[in-house]
Amino acid sequence: MLLEVRDLHVEFRTRDGVAKAVNGVDYGVDEGETLAVLGESGSGKSVTAQAIMGILDMPPGRITGGEILFKGQDLLRLKEEERRKFRGAEMAMIFQDALSSLNPVLSVGDQLGEMFVVHRGMSRKDARARAVELMDRVRIPAAKERVRDYPHQFSGGMRQRIMIAMALALEPALIIADEPTTALDVTVQAQVMALLAELRRELNMGLILITHDLGVVADVADRIAVMYAGRIVESAPVHDIYKAPAHPYTRGLLDSIPRLDQKGQELYAIKGLPPNLMNIPPGCAFNPRCPMARDVCRTDAPPLYDVIPSDGTRVSACHFWTECLHG
Repeated sequence: MLLEVRDLHVEFRTRDGVAKAVNGVDYGVDEGETLAVLGESGSGKSVTAQAIMGILDMPPGRITGGEILFKGQDLLRLKEEERRKFRGAEMAMIFQDALSSLNPVLSVGDQLGEMFVVHRGMSRKDARARAVELMDRVRIPAAKERVRDYPHQFSGGMRQRIMIAMALALEPALIIADEPTTALDVTVQAQVMALLAELRRELNMGLILITHDLGVVADVADRIAVMYAGRIVESAPVHDIYKAPAHPYTRGLLDSIPRLDQKGQELYAIKGLPPNLMNIPPGCAFNPRCPMARDVCRTDAPPLYDVIPSDGTRVSACHFWTECLHG
């Protein structure tokens, strides 16, 4: 396994109390595999990714338990100087807002080339040449002429391609893409997702794709992990999730996707709001919004049950997963 996250806990200490953002997350991704991590805003997707990358703001954030194993080495036990060597060279992250993630006063060529200057000791001239190669690789037209342009001179889709090029610069084994298609129109979304899938196959890298949109990942993910209130509530191969979800929250997310055969009908929405992470409900955190909730759901937190039939790759945190699966 390339990356394994084991029983990860992250909390934020504020004046108003302690927000438990990540509550015992377990997931992994292998070389050449795409794991999609889904859930509403505030479910803990990005905080988990920041903990993996070692870029979590501490304070107020604090990792209170768990392991993050990268190629068998626990990253949480490394000193910051050692951890820094992994970022860029071994793992990289693509952020959702490319414009605010890129430096507005430096050309894209300088920003791409800096990776090679810092990590590979290249001259500025050689680094600029590699920057052009990267821009060509992610299909930015006229890369040689545009390498001196600034971020504001590119469209949203082109800026996202520059972010992908930056992540790919040192050919890391793992890339985490955090909402990489946010604010892009559907055509550009499809192009960006297709590019990520192609590069993953070409480089045989692991890819963690963080999103709230089930429609975006249908054609690119191998497995899906669904998060709610800082916890994995269902994990399964992508086709199993779409065919028959085994958790009411996953079913609600699927039912919320607009469909052509429902023209003129009111769109489905999951009732209520995600829980306050400073006051997560007892039992199953989803129980106040769940149409299947019963007394046991309000008192006993469900473990991750093995969904049967299964080869051990499918789990659901629902006491009544069998009813959901066949419902």
